[in-house]
Amino acid sequence: MSHVYPTLAYLQWDINRVLFEVGPIKIRYYGLFFTAGFICGYLLLRWIFRTEKRNLDDVESLLIYMVLGTIIGARLGHCLFYHPMEYLSDPIRLLQIWNGGLASHGAAVGITLSAWLYSRKHRDQPLLWLLDRLAIPVALAGFFIRIGNFFNSEILGRASDVPWAVVFRDGLGLSPEEKLIPRHPVMLYESLCYGFIFVLLLLVYRKYKERTPRGLLIGLFFITVFTARFVLEFFKLRQAAFAENLPLSVGQMLSIPLVIAGILFLLYRRPAPPLEEEIALQTPREPAAKA
Repeated sequence: MSHVYPTLAYLQWDINRVLFEVGPIKIRYYGLFFTAGFICGYLLLRWIFRTEKRNLDDVESLLIYMVLGTIIGARLGHCLFYHPMEYLSDPIRLLQIWNGGLASHGAAVGITLSAWLYSRKHRDQPLLWLLDRLAIPVALAGFFIRIGNFFNSEILGRASDVPWAVVFRDGLGLSPEEKLIPRHPVMLYESLCYGFIFVLLLLVYRKYKERTPRGLLIGLFFITVFTARFVLEFFKLRQAAFAENLPLSVGQMLSIPLVIAGILFLLYRRPAPPLEEEIALQTPREPAAKA
């Protein structure tokens, strides 16, 4: 016998995803929160660069790398991790980002690759130094994006009768009957976790600043963010149909290697060397002149 939920006893969430329209342009809540993450990240990076007396003009260039890395990585991650056959059979759909579909694991890979490409052109900002600093604004961006997911009624939780359960009247991917079932607002759980992680990373950075041990912040980021993601996946509906009957969800399977990477970063963290010494280690040596 199926459980009958007293639907009206819970929060009814049926907000319009579109905040306002200007002609053919629709401004959505999700886009607003997504943009807020990048704006706050940009301001945080300017503060970090100013604190460590780095070139502030580089922040604009870094932001471009991060935006591209996030969007491209998140889009490819969603298509290839969660719906591989669907998108590989019609590759042009990979470009239809307006139809939705971004994955945080893909974003993590995209941001890391973008940071590597950026650091190759900025010898005063080595990759590990950069990843440690980027971990702070990325955690904050995750806080904003998950709130955007809530406004979009997506990444929904499993049915629940907890007092704070939510009925998503316009939940993406739900049948009319499923839209009447109260669920865990799991995207808000994630948002709160990422907010706490952001505060933790910021406090650690403020303690050490330019003396932050290499690998400390990115290690903490990977461990805390993807451990939270692994645990909260138990409260989510499965997003990949092909993994419906597997013991772990796709999100959990993708989180495990990133948690391991975080542990390795912490195990092999090292004191921050003087900037001049670090630049010298990265600069390719000129071949010795022949006698």
